Amino acid sequence: MDNVSTLAAPALDVARIRKDFPLLQQATVYGLPLVYFDNGATTQKPQVVLDTLEQYYTGYNSNVHRGVHHLSQKATDAYEEARKTAAAYINAQYSHEVIFTKGTTDSINLVASSFGRTFLQAGDVVLISAMEHHSNIVPWQMICEEKGAELKVIPINERGELLMDEFSRLLNERVKIVAVTYVSNTMGTVNPVKDIITQAHARNIPVLLDAAQAIQHITIDVQDLQPDFLAFSGHKIYGPTGIGVLYGKEAWLNKMPPYQGGGDMIKTVTFAKTIYNELPYKFEAGTPDVSGAIGLAAALNYLQQVGLEKIQQYEEQLIEYALQALQQVPGIRFIGQAAHRSGAISFLVDDIHPYDLGELLDKQGIAVRTGHHCTEPLMDLFKIPGTVRASLSFYNTFEEVDKLVAAVNRAAAMLR
Repeated sequence: MDNVSTLAAPALDVARIRKDFPLLQQATVYGLPLVYFDNGATTQKPQVVLDTLEQYYTGYNSNVHRGVHHLSQKATDAYEEARKTAAAYINAQYSHEVIFTKGTTDSINLVASSFGRTFLQAGDVVLISAMEHHSNIVPWQMICEEKGAELKVIPINERGELLMDEFSRLLNERVKIVAVTYVSNTMGTVNPVKDIITQAHARNIPVLLDAAQAIQHITIDVQDLQPDFLAFSGHKIYGPTGIGVLYGKEAWLNKMPPYQGGGDMIKTVTFAKTIYNELPYKFEAGTPDVSGAIGLAAALNYLQQVGLEKIQQYEEQLIEYALQALQQVPGIRFIGQAAHRSGAISFLVDDIHPYDLGELLDKQGIAVRTGHHCTEPLMDLFKIPGTVRASLSFYNTFEEVDKLVAAVNRAAAMLR
């Protein structure tokens, strides 16, 4: 590859951005500078997020809501301001449409349980896709089993793209909800979610989007996109672990019963009857992850300061460069070659097991993910044990891509 000269000038000053991330400055692996291409699993945290967490715990650590003392009021204000920040980030109409959860998995379980208990009956259908993460398969399997409903799957082609004709054919009066990923965590496929939502809504069928791998790469406007539910995780968008967001349209959230019982999700409790709280607290039982929410807000504010359009433009340049560069590796096979993609590149080299390749990459300071990526049914579809996945972020560089390619070539030569 003729390195960066083959592409337009980078849309971001990545050298400056990397200085905001302490781990990228400090971490070494086996004495080598870390090359971190495991962003699909979790992203690194900018200093402003770390500082925000420290300020909370050292300055105003307190439980939120109901406390009349100063620290509680300060923590409550920061927590609720974080909700407004998350709502604004996805352009939700109301901040109470944002429910804080533990992450994408928790958000999907909430919808599967609360929606499923209310609206699913024997013989109904839940429609998902062949590329879903386990967290958007198993919760639906559980509620379908409980209710006697059926889980049906939208198939994909060999490039890892949804067969939209089949999706249209599967949509009928038995389908009660469609739950699909926005961006495949394994293949990087960006699904035509607007078309999916339009077709489903034409039949009055609600749609849940798993945006865990989309939120950090693509600008999302829920009032434009019109999903009924959307889930994402804080730690995949440069925020803390253990915090996530479930966006739900007010009308749906009001119709659904609480997912869990406990403190804060109630208005009154007697031994005879409990009256539930209003949105969003109805779905936030117990002490929430106060620091996580505040830290997530700091991450979202940071990204907006960098510029979401610039981030998206740069990441598109980077992934195009990475695909071109990796194509030069002898014997490489890409798993998923969708025309529209983001974030992740999955591949195999010859008949080398992905674990073996990943281990030798690690010895060269390159962090990638290996295995089935919690998409076992997808691996079965391609008849493979797993892949090597390099997932990219706006703090990665073209030079790091070159290091990845050289390390893959070196490892493959050794393993052949």
